[in-house]
Amino acid sequence: MKQLEVQIMQQSYLLGCPEGREARLLDAVERVDTAMTRIRDAGKVRARERIAVLAALNLAFELADREAAELATAASQSQPPAAAGTEAPATDAALAPQGNERLQALVQRIDEVLGSDGHLL
Repeated sequence: MKQLEVQIMQQSYLLGCPEGREARLLDAVERVDTAMTRIRDAGKVRARERIAVLAALNLAFELADREAAELATAASQSQPPAAAGTEAPATDAALAPQGNERLQALVQRIDEVLGSDGHLL
């Protein structure tokens, strides 16, 4: 296992990485750094732990959204087209706005809890 030193929001981390997967790890580090920097630069959140939680939630939501879209695409390719005048069944992609509302509620709840004591752990 190889070790890489990386920077996320100007803080160094030494990470273990399987041989041959360095580019993928560096891509992930770049995504996390970008997400955290964007939240910090918005100016509403200061604590590094809160920024990390919000960035993780945003990245997880993007991943779930992408997976739902892929499932919807796969489902639509494997099913025959709906007959005229019939309604197609709801898919995860069609329910995305509801998932977004749930995510916003979760982020708001985390913000409330962390705001009361200022510490993640």
